Amino acid sequence: MAHRGPFVVIEGLDRSGKSTQAEALIKRLQDEKIPSKLIKFPDRSTPIGKLIDSYLRSESELDDHVVHLLFSANRWEVASSIVKDLQAGTLVLCDRYAFSGIAFSASKLKPDSPEPPLAYEWCRAPDVSLPAPDLTLFLDILPEKAKERGGFGEERYEKEEVQERVRVIFDRIGEEVESAGAGRWLVLDGGLDQEEVEKSIWAEVKPLTKGTTAPIQKLWDKTREAAMLSALYI
Repeated sequence: MAHRGPFVVIEGLDRSGKSTQAEALIKRLQDEKIPSKLIKFPDRSTPIGKLIDSYLRSESELDDHVVHLLFSANRWEVASSIVKDLQAGTLVLCDRYAFSGIAFSASKLKPDSPEPPLAYEWCRAPDVSLPAPDLTLFLDILPEKAKERGGFGEERYEKEEVQERVRVIFDRIGEEVESAGAGRWLVLDGGLDQEEVEKSIWAEVKPLTKGTTAPIQKLWDKTREAAMLSALYI
């Protein structure tokens, strides 16, 4: 069977070191002469990404449903290129992916209601059939620890109580990914020193650098697909 490139995603709470670790990893891969590409979500350079950027900086207001669908559309903008790169033997590394979109949207609360405005299943529906990562590395960090890091609070979701709720949703997503058997979900301690986290990440990614013969899978269990798509239109 033909080898393809692996698909690796780095996820985590805000200020957990995702972007720093993604940059360090892509540099190491390139230094090792391993064909690789880094993608950051949201991609703020696209027309959709610019709308998202304005929203995240609190420069504009949008309905919660609209925001979530914009984030998903931003991923779909590059989904086909991810598949092409993988098939060409390139390791694709993503700084955030669909899991972040679901976690942040499903954790929202309205001040006048105890119920979240967006149901978890609804949030998951638009990303059904996106290419699934072979490995997702979740950098876990206590929100109070993240709060100590520089820049915390500059964007809309960087509030301690929001990060607590997001963390709970990420736990649920990780359990679903593991139970579905579509790729690995690995939790790493993002509160450790940067060099220690780098070593932990490289230990997991290095075995994948020779490629894989496994077919590219799609996000979410096929048996749930119809129900999730129906939820999108409720």
